[in-house]
Amino acid sequence: MEVFVAVVEAGGFSAVAGRFGMSAPMVGRHVRFLEEQLGARLLARTTRRQSLTEIGRLYYERCRQILADIRAAESSVEILRAEPRGQLKISAPVTLGTQALTPLIADYLMRYPQVSIELLLDDRVVDLVGEGIDAAIRIGQLQDSTLVSRPLAPYRMVIAAAPDYLARAGTPGHPDELAQHHCLGFTHWGRYWSWPPGGEADGIEAASPNRFRANNGQALRMAALAGLGIILQPQLLLAEDLAAGRLVSLLTDFIPTARPVQIIYPQDRLTTPKLSRFVEFVIERLGE
Repeated sequence: MEVFVAVVEAGGFSAVAGRFGMSAPMVGRHVRFLEEQLGARLLARTTRRQSLTEIGRLYYERCRQILADIRAAESSVEILRAEPRGQLKISAPVTLGTQALTPLIADYLMRYPQVSIELLLDDRVVDLVGEGIDAAIRIGQLQDSTLVSRPLAPYRMVIAAAPDYLARAGTPGHPDELAQHHCLGFTHWGRYWSWPPGGEADGIEAASPNRFRANNGQALRMAALAGLGIILQPQLLLAEDLAAGRLVSLLTDFIPTARPVQIIYPQDRLTTPKLSRFVEFVIERLGE
């Protein structure tokens, strides 16, 4: 089609041969190939000149439009590959997503103003393909090998309590002393960590039943700051309180083992700049 359109616009085979790096007879063979495929003459040729047939003129106009559409499509892809744009749908656990990912997303959107992001905060394991999610932050071992995984800094935990609680109840030096304390329970910890650490399997007496339980780390943090008991939560959630002295770190020799964290995405998604730049951004800020 490109050769045919060029022949029409240049007025002859020889005039376009050099442009396509072929001989004039080869240009003619390209045109004859189209005519054979279509079963119709496109050019009326004489020894002195050539002109479009009626079918050739219609075909020429459509070819011009098709080639213009192809160039526009290629240009749009180049633009997309060069500058991130469009929408991303990202999933993350509630605490990690709130404390670490949201500030990062704000910086990313400031850098790339043509991108928009929908952040879904949920502690369940989401189905990326089924729910149309571009990428997710996941804590723990990756089970689905069909997803691409890039490691981030491990998810570290802290055991802590407010100074006024410790002044009233004393400071435990070993997990077996937690039976005499109020431990603030997180609803989902049973899937990941033992709380209190150790437990009966290690010969350590279990703590008394939780007087306060919640399925949200921020709620437990507020309870701990109010002096209600001892908390086990991610380091990133409690870091500022620990630094300011509002909470005191406890039982540092019995902290649960840090869990791996990854950013994951389907294998076919990283071709767009909006996602590839986002993954790079996350690894740069939250990597090990």
